[in-house]
Amino acid sequence: MMTTRDHAIQLDDEDPLKHLRSEFIIPTRGDLKAKTLAAKPSDESSYEACTYLCGNSLGLQPRRTADKVAAHLNAWAKKGVLGHFTEHEDSNLAGFLHVDDQAAKLMTPVVGALPEEVAIMETLTANLHLMMASFYRPTKEKYKIILEGKAFPSDHYAVESQVTYHGFDPTEAMICIDPEDPATSTLSTAHILAAIDIHASRTALILLPGIQYYTGQYLDIETITAHAHSKGIVIGWDLAHAVGNVELSLHDWDVDFAAWCNYKYMNSGPGTVAGLFVHEKHGKVDLSALVSGKKAYRPRFAGWWGGDKAIRFEMDKHFVPIPGAQGFQVGNPSALAISALIASLEVFQLTSMSALRQKSLALTGYLEQQLLDSHCTGDGKKCPYQIITPSDPARRGAQLSIRLTPGLLDKVLSELEHSSVVVDERKPDVVRVAPAPLYNTFLDVWSFADVFTHACMNAQEENTSNEQEVVGLRGREEKGWSQIK
Repeated sequence: MMTTRDHAIQLDDEDPLKHLRSEFIIPTRGDLKAKTLAAKPSDESSYEACTYLCGNSLGLQPRRTADKVAAHLNAWAKKGVLGHFTEHEDSNLAGFLHVDDQAAKLMTPVVGALPEEVAIMETLTANLHLMMASFYRPTKEKYKIILEGKAFPSDHYAVESQVTYHGFDPTEAMICIDPEDPATSTLSTAHILAAIDIHASRTALILLPGIQYYTGQYLDIETITAHAHSKGIVIGWDLAHAVGNVELSLHDWDVDFAAWCNYKYMNSGPGTVAGLFVHEKHGKVDLSALVSGKKAYRPRFAGWWGGDKAIRFEMDKHFVPIPGAQGFQVGNPSALAISALIASLEVFQLTSMSALRQKSLALTGYLEQQLLDSHCTGDGKKCPYQIITPSDPARRGAQLSIRLTPGLLDKVLSELEHSSVVVDERKPDVVRVAPAPLYNTFLDVWSFADVFTHACMNAQEENTSNEQEVVGLRGREEKGWSQIK
């Protein structure tokens, strides 16, 4: 049976991380319904917090973001260009020149990396292109790229365009791994390893998601990376749905490269600056070889912001990259966007990824329990939804993806919106629900499940009633036609 609202409140009272919710601005019911940003709540219920379970799409704003952004704007206003080199006693933001370094250092414990292995730069897809420019080195013999069949479209486009750019046919060069059983929507580790084995002799690169955006499945990064390396294949990871969601050990797992956005579980704002990981073995710079004109560093698309800071402003045409991931930077990143990212990273510093993961497992497990024990499954009726995310907690992050019976999605979403419940949907019939451990509560999960299951039953009954009405009309039409004949 579904637990009670009081039980959810009790679980929240016992939560050791409950104080972190106060670090975020939770939109109210009135906020969601308001037509203007300046609108004031019309009634008492409008002041109630909404149920926001959409951190897998866009994380909520930390309270400290506004102050951090204002500090940057103030430094720009009062110092102009001198703000690149000036620090202030009343702000912990580095000067514009070094603020990306500051953010990269704060990011390292989130992704399990060495400080020199992380760069804050560009956007996710741009970083994937930059990584493939360096790591996709196709030959006539080895030119294929292995990816998943339901990759996020931007990843698919990026791979396809890289393959085409190098003169290969995407239908031959792109190996898309589909589930063994289409009904499951997920990929077993064994199935992925088998696909690598089949195509290893012709494969130049593998690009996979840490967490699959549609199903929420958490792939075994360590095992798959080791297997790729055993076949002599470079492997990169899109960690858009993994960073800030699950514990990562990119350095220890020997990942070649990874890229991610920072607006989902990292709560840094829509379209904000992204992140990049390059393993230290790929970021070395041999200065002695550089002096003698020999190969001194990994090939890449270079730009001035990836050049040695000590000589960056000498405007020399001889590129000397910064050792590590920052040597792959191209243009100077937005200090404005980075200030918002630093605000979020400071919240992460208040806890650990291990503690967040433990709470996440509890929240998502509670969500699963609520959905499986729902009264939707009672009265002998078939449940109008199924969870397509793996049931094994180790094989998923915060997100559960729920596939509805065809024809229910729009009606269910309408009821959720009416009740100020914010989730994400993927047409034609999937709802994605992601309780983020930094700010979501067990009461949020209980409230969603309560509204969602009732919405499913109402939509199901409405569809059944409409079908019966159609059948009745058809019967009357047939009877009338027989009388006419």
